[in-house]
Amino acid sequence: MAIKPTPEQLGELIEELKEQRGRATELITVYVPAGNDVNTAQKQLEGERSTAKNIKSTSTRKNVIDSLDKIIRTLKEYRKTPENGLALFAGDASSGEDQSDIQLWEIEPPQPLEVRLYRCDKEFVLDPLEDMLKIGEIYALAVMDRKEATIGRLIGKRIEMFQNMTSGIPGKVKAGGQSAQRFHRITEGLTKDFYKRIAEEIKKNFYDEDRLKGILIGGPIPTKDEFIDGEFLPTKLQEKIIGVKDQGDTSESGLQELVKLSQDVLADQEIIYEKKLLEKFFNMLGKDSVMAPYKLDEIKKALEMGAVGNLIFSNKLDKEIVKEIKPLAVNIGSTIEFVSDETDEGKQFLNLGGIAALLRFRVS
Repeated sequence: MAIKPTPEQLGELIEELKEQRGRATELITVYVPAGNDVNTAQKQLEGERSTAKNIKSTSTRKNVIDSLDKIIRTLKEYRKTPENGLALFAGDASSGEDQSDIQLWEIEPPQPLEVRLYRCDKEFVLDPLEDMLKIGEIYALAVMDRKEATIGRLIGKRIEMFQNMTSGIPGKVKAGGQSAQRFHRITEGLTKDFYKRIAEEIKKNFYDEDRLKGILIGGPIPTKDEFIDGEFLPTKLQEKIIGVKDQGDTSESGLQELVKLSQDVLADQEIIYEKKLLEKFFNMLGKDSVMAPYKLDEIKKALEMGAVGNLIFSNKLDKEIVKEIKPLAVNIGSTIEFVSDETDEGKQFLNLGGIAALLRFRVS
């Protein structure tokens, strides 16, 4: 059955798959999206197998058919598609011209697959899996007014809705005097109860979420402000509120509007995180350079001794160096960080070499 790799393991698998090159268009990529029928995918590939019989090159035809057979046999082992879908890769991994070694990679991704794909090419299609590696954190989303609220999250570029809620608060009353005052007290009480329900839903979905980077809240004035000022959320979550936007749509589509309105906040958050991380490195470099090595041989030594807490790569660093060093960090449980060169600190870091470590303890 398919392996369900951690993000670190998925990165290693992607690197392994990138190394595979077909002598012709004979490497097969199959993506079965989450929620799709595995039997339908199997039947499609059986149709592709029939078409492959028309390939002129004998060796290419054989490799394509053998690869398809391997994938089809694998799909027959499934009663239903795994929760996050399936990514299947098959092709000739031999190095010799006259040899054939059909290998299969069978992966259940860490996040739900949304793309359906069959491709026969000289290399595997890996973009959907690589996009999942970019998902390092998530944002909680909440849009609300006094009638309705929708809770969701932003994970990578994908917006997911968790809950749509209604308050049940009645509309305005026409009666005056005591009736109006009593109605006002009742509606205010119901509104506070609704805010508490919203807060409980946010807490249920995000309180123990380690990847939560921030909370975005949208809605009309004064609803969202009443919710925030009333501190209905636990302190831990209240402190995570990074963006508050004026908007009218509080339905599921309102989550998309909130993300669109918050692009400035989201961009700033990523830059701020990178700046703080690199400031921490440069400060340590100035105070105690032994605890912040940036030369490759020193970093390797620290990794071998299990001393690296954070390993930092510039996204412009030579990929071969990343490929060599990253597995060592994964093995000792280091936190692996990638930073851009879009800030002054990022440019300075790249000029320094584009790789550094923050150590857990001193090494001699």
